[in-house]
Amino acid sequence: MDKTRRLAVLMTVGAALLWSTGGLFVKLLQQDAFTILFYRSLFAAALFLVVFRQSLFRVNRLMIVSVLFYAPLLIAFVTSTKLTTAANAIFLQYTAPAYVLLLEPYFIRTKLTRINVLTVTACFIGMVLFFVEQFTAPDNWAGIFLAAANGLILAGLLISQKMNKPEYQPGAVFFGNILVCLITLPWFVSGPSISATDVGYLLFLGIGQLGLGFVLFLYGQKHLPALESSLIAMLEPLLNPVWVFIGYGEKPGYWAILGGVVIMTSLVIRMILLEKKQVASG
Repeated sequence: MDKTRRLAVLMTVGAALLWSTGGLFVKLLQQDAFTILFYRSLFAAALFLVVFRQSLFRVNRLMIVSVLFYAPLLIAFVTSTKLTTAANAIFLQYTAPAYVLLLEPYFIRTKLTRINVLTVTACFIGMVLFFVEQFTAPDNWAGIFLAAANGLILAGLLISQKMNKPEYQPGAVFFGNILVCLITLPWFVSGPSISATDVGYLLFLGIGQLGLGFVLFLYGQKHLPALESSLIAMLEPLLNPVWVFIGYGEKPGYWAILGGVVIMTSLVIRMILLEKKQVASG
């Protein structure tokens, strides 16, 4: 493995590890979701401005579309994490690839193959298991529905970014964070002062977990095959509930764990089978 590839792998692993800590710090913070969102996006936007500078200001229509998906994605994730378990929030968000497989034929003119249909079916079966969890151990339905909707929102972001050129992607993240700040500004203005500990958590959420996570992942994507970067990114939903359990004591339900396993396994199997097919066809 050459140095560039090794660095790309390490960067992508680092991104997934940083992203996976989001649930824990959202749970640890006492502030409401919108106050957390303001600080998190403000710090992330500041980091992007330092790293990417004037390249952030390349604008086209698809970038604006990505911004309009990115901001609701962040809002729905933090809010659903506050309303339900971290496992529910992250695993239901990761139904996004299933929606992508359904929608790609209409937007990117790809074919809806048999393996994609099977993967979508498995993902939706996994999603249903999260709703079974609600009937066996009632929680906050709003959090479940919001997390499920976030899978569709993430799919919109993934498709719009995939349709756009790579040089516009950092700008979409930057302006998406600015939009989040504008939406949540009233909560920042009217909110009480926060402790030094909470400032530290918010700095990590913005600069480390969100901002640096995206910077590392964007670098890794340039030098790794899509399959490899996607598989490494799967560390995020797998580790998110683990950190929350260790640091916060929140236990995901058995049905939620089973649903998450079904979703993650179906996505991984599809990626591996498609890679083998591409290798075999030369």
